[in-house]
Amino acid sequence: MSRAQRQRLASGCEGVKRTTGQHAGGIVVLPDDMEIEDVTPIQYPANDKSAAWRSTHFEYHDYSDNLLKFDILGHVDPTAMRLFENVSGIDVKTIPMNDRKVLSLFHSPKALNIINPNYHEETGAAGLPEFGTLNTRGTIEETRPALFSELVQISGLSHGTNVWRGNAQDLIRSGIKLSNVIGCRDDIMSTLMGYGLESLDAFTIMEQVRKGRGLNPDQEKNMLDHNVPKWYVDSCQKIEYMFPKAHAVAYCIMAVRVAWFKVYHPEYYYVSFFSLRCDAYEIETMIKDADSIYARMQELQQKIDTKQATKKEKDIFDMLEVCYEMVSRGYRMLNIDLNRSLATEFLVNPENHREIFPPFKVLDGLGDNVAESIVAARQQREFLSKEDLVDRTQLSQTLVKKLDSLGVLAHLDDSNQMSLF
Repeated sequence: MSRAQRQRLASGCEGVKRTTGQHAGGIVVLPDDMEIEDVTPIQYPANDKSAAWRSTHFEYHDYSDNLLKFDILGHVDPTAMRLFENVSGIDVKTIPMNDRKVLSLFHSPKALNIINPNYHEETGAAGLPEFGTLNTRGTIEETRPALFSELVQISGLSHGTNVWRGNAQDLIRSGIKLSNVIGCRDDIMSTLMGYGLESLDAFTIMEQVRKGRGLNPDQEKNMLDHNVPKWYVDSCQKIEYMFPKAHAVAYCIMAVRVAWFKVYHPEYYYVSFFSLRCDAYEIETMIKDADSIYARMQELQQKIDTKQATKKEKDIFDMLEVCYEMVSRGYRMLNIDLNRSLATEFLVNPENHREIFPPFKVLDGLGDNVAESIVAARQQREFLSKEDLVDRTQLSQTLVKKLDSLGVLAHLDDSNQMSLF
């Protein structure tokens, strides 16, 4: 084979996937009398031949009309609700969905009682599930929701494809109310029936639109004949995917419950957020004042804007954003405490509810098992020295040096031997 032919074949292989990923919760269901190979080739996820599950080789949409698929997703929210109940003793199911101060967080930070004059966020939604991302916060800053039903609309708008940007966003800017634009798939059917369309016609249109298939000429004529506004018809034609309303409502219920704790029990809210919703920590910055935290955020923002930030740096920015809010409200993050910090969960200081102890896991490179080993050894007896700490836990010398540099081990001698001079 000539060199030129080898290069030609090699260039044809460029960009080919070497392994395949796996959607952890996407479960394809087969009829009893079929084998998966009747429909789609399969392979081991990431070429791991010991894996119990197999991955389909085709994208779901290639066989979506023939097979049933469940998205069995894991969610942080139920874990957060349990944590709230454990630390506060409050039954989360008793939290109202129409508290005005809580709903105000989605259009103003006033209910947070900020004491930092330099804090300039437009809403109090930072850190709230589904509403805390930059994209969704941009949506709520533009729409200023004040009702639970409007939060459901925004949840639908933010999870759909071609529903907000270039569609509902332009309509709202032109004067159409948030409650009138298409937010969730169910809205299409109920709205069209309100205009007098037959229920089957309304349902068929909803199904077509929510799958991104648009409207055929007969459906468009039927809608216009029933005085459906032209902007509504045009909006339907642009949509590629729509969120189900029940799903949006479930997300909003969780968000409002979390927001209630943010307003009325901030200490528990911050314990929950930092324990469950953070993928990276920077304890050296977290324990500083508001100005220092903000300065670090500006450094990270510059890297994010120039597309030089790593995923970890982006995660640290998201975490510090909530930390900055917390400090701006008069709360503070304490340093790791060898005798009081937990292994993996943040802890409200029982002597001062405006102070929070971080767990050992916030230290970069310190995993859950190592953190648990410190707590277990501490329960047996106090640590006599840094040498004793290393001997009785899974801490490495490197991690001990990191703890020492933070001042966590300032009260311990280097070794168990007592110096007489």
